[in-house]
Amino acid sequence: MTLTTILHVTLVLAITVRVIMKRPPTGVALSWLFLVMAVPFGGAAAYLLIGERRIGGKRARGLGHLRARYRHLSEEAVREGLAEVDWTDHLPAARGLDRLGRQVAGTGTVGGSDFTLLSDPGAILQAIARDVDNATTSVFMEFYIWNEGGYADEVHDALIRAAGRGVACRVLIDDLGWRPWWRSEQPRLLREAGVEVVPALPVGLFRTLFGRADLRLHRKIVVIDGEIGWTGSMNMVDPRFFKQDAGVGEWTDAMARIEGPAVPILAATVVGDWVLETGDSIRDIVESTGLKLTRPRGNTHIQVVASGPGETEDGLLLMLLALINAAREELILTTPYFVPDESLLRALRGAAGRGVDVTLILPEKIDSFLSRHASRTYYDELLDIGVKIQLFHEGLLHTKSITVDGCLSMFGTVNLDMRSLWLNYEVSMFVYCREFATALRDLQARYIAASNQLDPDAWRARPYYQRLIDNTVRLVSPLL
Repeated sequence: MTLTTILHVTLVLAITVRVIMKRPPTGVALSWLFLVMAVPFGGAAAYLLIGERRIGGKRARGLGHLRARYRHLSEEAVREGLAEVDWTDHLPAARGLDRLGRQVAGTGTVGGSDFTLLSDPGAILQAIARDVDNATTSVFMEFYIWNEGGYADEVHDALIRAAGRGVACRVLIDDLGWRPWWRSEQPRLLREAGVEVVPALPVGLFRTLFGRADLRLHRKIVVIDGEIGWTGSMNMVDPRFFKQDAGVGEWTDAMARIEGPAVPILAATVVGDWVLETGDSIRDIVESTGLKLTRPRGNTHIQVVASGPGETEDGLLLMLLALINAAREELILTTPYFVPDESLLRALRGAAGRGVDVTLILPEKIDSFLSRHASRTYYDELLDIGVKIQLFHEGLLHTKSITVDGCLSMFGTVNLDMRSLWLNYEVSMFVYCREFATALRDLQARYIAASNQLDPDAWRARPYYQRLIDNTVRLVSPLL
C-alpha cells in the first residue's frame, strides 16, 4: 500500500467519523461520503471548505446577541399592543404557525400593517427611488446583487441625493453575489457622497479558514425612515440590463411595499446584518436614525422570519412544512430553483395525495446547469400523485411565493432548494391575511397564464440520455 493510498484512507476515515458526529441529513451525509471516497483528496478538500455550516466564533456570538434582540423587540411589540391578533378570524393553522415562528425565529406575528404588491420591475425601482427621495432620517438597504443600468441607476442617484441632504444611508451588498458591481464606479460614488457601503460576508483565504465562503446574504430589504419597508425576490437590478447573455430571458420578480408594525422587524433584520459586518453599536444606530416601533396602518398580519446558519437552523424549513401541511383545498408555489429535501418533497406529495389541488410554477429555463437537471428528477414523483407542474416561458421566474387556500401566504427571498434552506441568509414573510393572499394568488394566476403545463406522458417519454444526465446530477443535489 502506497503512502498516497494510506493518506487517502486516513482522510476518508477521519471525515466519515466527523460526518457521523455532525449528524447532517442522511442524504447530505451520504453524498459527502461518496464524494470524499470517489475523488481522492479533492473530495476531502471540498468537505473541509464547504461541508459544514461553519460561521466562525465571532459571528456565532454576534448572532446569539441578535436573537436576544429580536425576542426583545417581539416582546416590546406585545407590550405596546402591536402584536394583538384575533386568531378567530384566521384558519386554525395560522395560530400554530405564529407559535412555531416564535419558537424557531424569536419573532411573532404583528397586526396592523398595510401592503402594496408590485410586479413591474420599472415601477418597483422607481417607487423605491421615490421613497429614498422622500426620506428624512435614514435609509437601510441590503441585497444579494446590485447591477448597473436602467432604473437601478435611479435608486443609486436617489441615495446620493439623500446623503447630500443629511439622511443616514447604509447599503449592505453581498460580497460574492455580484462582483462586477463592486469593481464599478458606483460604490465609490456612493461613498464619496456620504453613503456607507459595506460588503456582506467578505470572501478571502483567511475567512475561509474560520467560516464557509459560500454562506451568502440572499436577503432583499429596503427600510426608509423606519416607516416604509420593501422585501421580496428582486435584487437591485433592472432585468433589461441583467444577465442578458444567459439565454433565459429577463428575470421576473415581485416586491411588497409594507407600512406599519412589520417594518421595524424588517429594520431589525437589516440593522443586525449591518452590525455583524461593521461592529457598530445597535444602540448608536437606533438612536441616530430614530428607528422605533410603528403604529398600525392597515389590517394585514405579518410574521417576519429571518433565517440562516446560526440563526434558525431548520426553523424556516419547519415553517414551510407547516404551511404546506395546512393546505386543505389549494396550494400554489413559485420558485426559480427547485431542489427540495426529502421532507419538502413528501409534504408536497402528501398534500396532493390527500386531495389538495397542488400547482408548482417553475421557470422553463434557469441559469444553473446543476439545479436545472437536479430539479427535473423530482417531476416524476410529483406528477404521479397529481401535482400540476407549470413551466413559465416568459423569462426566468424568480418570485418565491406560496399561497394556501386563499388565506395563508409566504412571500420573500427563499428558494425551495437546499442552499436557501441551509446555507443562505434569507428573509420570509408569513402573511395571515386573505387580502394579501388574494393579491398574491392573482399574481400567481398571471404566471400560470404565461406557462405551459407539463404533460406527464410526454415527460415520461423523454430520451433515456436526458434521464441519465438528470439522475446523475441528482446524486449531488443535497450539496447544491
